[in-house]
Amino acid sequence: MSGFASTPGDTVKRAGVIGLGDMGSGLAGNLIRSGFATRGYDLSPGRMSAFREAGGEPAGDVAEVGAHADVAFVMVMNGDQAKSVILGEGGLVSSMPAGGAVVLTATVRPAEAREIGAAMEGSGIGFVDSPVSGGFHGAQDGTLTMMAAGRDAALAAAAPCMQAVSKTIHRVGTEAGEGQTVKACLQSLIGGIFAAAFEAAALAAKAGIPGDTIHKVVSTSAAGCGIANTALENIIDRRFEGTGSHIDTMHKDLTIALAMADELGVPMHVAATAMQVFRAGRTKYPCGDNWVCARVIEEIVGAELHR
Repeated sequence: MSGFASTPGDTVKRAGVIGLGDMGSGLAGNLIRSGFATRGYDLSPGRMSAFREAGGEPAGDVAEVGAHADVAFVMVMNGDQAKSVILGEGGLVSSMPAGGAVVLTATVRPAEAREIGAAMEGSGIGFVDSPVSGGFHGAQDGTLTMMAAGRDAALAAAAPCMQAVSKTIHRVGTEAGEGQTVKACLQSLIGGIFAAAFEAAALAAKAGIPGDTIHKVVSTSAAGCGIANTALENIIDRRFEGTGSHIDTMHKDLTIALAMADELGVPMHVAATAMQVFRAGRTKYPCGDNWVCARVIEEIVGAELHR
């Protein structure tokens, strides 16, 4: 962990998680395994059942989570949802005990995180703006990278729980919105790498190169990285759904990055192109994961990359 000191691990015993999907279920599982009494809430009965089977304590609503949590993670899909569960009627701010902390791990617009932070001023509840990177496997394995922005007291209160769900914690600022700003920059880069990997896969397919060959070469070359390697693995094994990386999430993240670039007057040639690739994939295969974008390009060129 870089940038802030933690309190002793035994100072926080109760944790909460709002949103128990691919990412939130990973947070919850790691909190449970680390010995935290963990309350969770999700609108999906199936996710709630899985949470109970993992050793969690399902809550009837957000307020119940807040009432039984010293630290509550919010892993929802967008800013409107985040504002609702944190600030709305029966939300975390009105139900958590004084001295607790809310950790926003969802990716939202920086302005939305700033709005939440401003509204929480004087509430007695700390706020940590800390989006994450590492995807489904990072969440499930407890190896996420966290981009944490918050005041000293909030970070200290949340640190034991944050350490339970992550491998690396960077303090990237002190104010709400700074974590989301760093995440937007990161996602613009990740989107570009994804798009390049999809095009390389289609090029290899059309040229008649076996998928295993291109994967081995890329993964052992200077171009090899977790993003490109994972994309190629899923493409050549034809895994386009159910891998924990739904295309909606990356599409949303690129939307946030490009909106920030527009506000700041920064040209984003590669990220803008990547957005069109993801938009094509999302339009053709709305239930697909990121890698389905390669399938769209394959259909254009009339060749598929198989292992």
